[in-house]
Amino acid sequence: MYSKLKLLVLSLASLATASASCRCRCRPTDPCWPSTRQWKHLNASLDGHLQAVRPIAYVCHDPTYDAAACSAVTTMSNESAWRITQPGAVQWTNWEAWPERNESCDVDTARDRPCGQGRISLYSAVVQNEAHIQAAVRFARQHDLRLAIKNTGHCFLGRSSAPESFQIATFSLNSTNFTDSFVPEGGRASEGPAVTIGAGVVLKHLYDAVAAQNVTVIAGLSHTVGAAGGYVQGGGHSPFGGWKGLAADNALEFRVVTATGDLVVANQYKNKDLFWALRGGGGGTFGVVTSVTLRTFPEIPVISTSVILATSNATAYWEALRVFHANLPAMNDAGASGYYFLNPSATSDGMGVATIALFFSNVSDVAYGDRVWSSTVKSFNDTGASVVYRSDLVPESKYLFALTLTGDSDSAGVVSRPASRLVSHAFLSSPDGPSKLVDAMTKIGALAPGQSFIGHVVAGGLVARNTSDSAVNPAWRRAVTHIAWGTSWGHNATLAEQKVFTDRLTYQQSPLMKALEPDMGAYLNEADPGEINFQQSFWGANYPRLLKVKRKWDPRALFITRRGVGSEEWDEAGLCRV
Repeated sequence: MYSKLKLLVLSLASLATASASCRCRCRPTDPCWPSTRQWKHLNASLDGHLQAVRPIAYVCHDPTYDAAACSAVTTMSNESAWRITQPGAVQWTNWEAWPERNESCDVDTARDRPCGQGRISLYSAVVQNEAHIQAAVRFARQHDLRLAIKNTGHCFLGRSSAPESFQIATFSLNSTNFTDSFVPEGGRASEGPAVTIGAGVVLKHLYDAVAAQNVTVIAGLSHTVGAAGGYVQGGGHSPFGGWKGLAADNALEFRVVTATGDLVVANQYKNKDLFWALRGGGGGTFGVVTSVTLRTFPEIPVISTSVILATSNATAYWEALRVFHANLPAMNDAGASGYYFLNPSATSDGMGVATIALFFSNVSDVAYGDRVWSSTVKSFNDTGASVVYRSDLVPESKYLFALTLTGDSDSAGVVSRPASRLVSHAFLSSPDGPSKLVDAMTKIGALAPGQSFIGHVVAGGLVARNTSDSAVNPAWRRAVTHIAWGTSWGHNATLAEQKVFTDRLTYQQSPLMKALEPDMGAYLNEADPGEINFQQSFWGANYPRLLKVKRKWDPRALFITRRGVGSEEWDEAGLCRV
């Protein structure tokens, strides 16, 4: 009798374990899906801010075609600021589609083509305050829903959308509050001047706000990326990174709604493990951040320098870029930071163009920038390429952002799938490192004629010398540049055609860069959505600790994002455990 009972207990335990390991989220066809009455009750708790969601282009397709509405949506479709406010859109249209189910809905496809829901959430809580977020999180937890957190929808890896999901949209939380002496909750000592921003504040508005206070802040170069979302939570690179570090290095406090629906504060005194994880561990993973407090700094002068190099001689083009990368560590050590844009075949007749913009923060002597550039510009001229060099004093950083961030939107509404790699100071300082890098880039280009690259000189300096303990990928502390490239396709591309592009990126191009420095990594916000061994690439030695924090604060894995901490336990859609 005892043995039979024991066998029964063991069988039931095995069944329970198997059930748990195969568990799926509650989906619209399941009996557990919330009833109309339950959705109405949630709407009441959100003060009427719950929306049933359709893709923005549904008005461009039968049977819901509306010529005037379709024209309006088409006009706005490439405006990132407009897309932020639309629950039925994210910035990159490949993350609105669900090609594995043949579900998509685009403004530029045939009217008679069915409009599929794709990865667009079914409902959205367009939250107006922290209490709304708490109500939405508790509802998702109670009904075991696939939850998607949309800040501004910029995520290149598709973390802002998910099929058959419930969305929390935070774009309305756009407050900014300044203080000359910020004391973290639970602490006594002041951290100095700071600004506390709501989850929906975008970078352009943050720069406008700090300019009005005659201070500056460490943030990225974009109009509509959300400053408090995946940007800072993923590390957050900046053109002023060498001067004051990454954005995450300058985050002093977060307010977060956790997986239980509780509102907590995370800083160096309270919930220290969560504070550690939120600075580099990735957005939408440990909770819903409602606000973040960032250090501010007095305004500074900036020397802005630029080079435009053009040549139809491919050998000369790549030799110039080899020299540039060989000189980059010393230039970075001298305070240079910024970006470079490489288009080896910019024109139909084979003209290669390189545009390089480097800044020297808190420097007012234009001649200083000229001296740092002098040997590199001479080497460029020696190749026979056309070289145009310029240097200017920008008396205050706010003018630099006013010049570079004109208007209110970034380009969006297209397919964009990137890949990237951090390249170390040591590698580019080695005798053959620059040559190996240029060789890898030429091979990547040979696989995709017309391939371009963007280099981000956003490390070194205080990024390298940072002493605070955070979840930021340790590879950032050794990097000198972050090099990205990508691929795209048309909205009519089949799943098989799309797979050709994505496989080339993941299995042919990316390994060429990874082979240069296998112990480095990639920036988790601008990486290949199919990144192999993403745990090592995005977080290195920090991953085991991050997973431990994740399991403590979110034991039921309510917050799952593509290639995020703990996502290896789920399918690509985040719907079922694997």
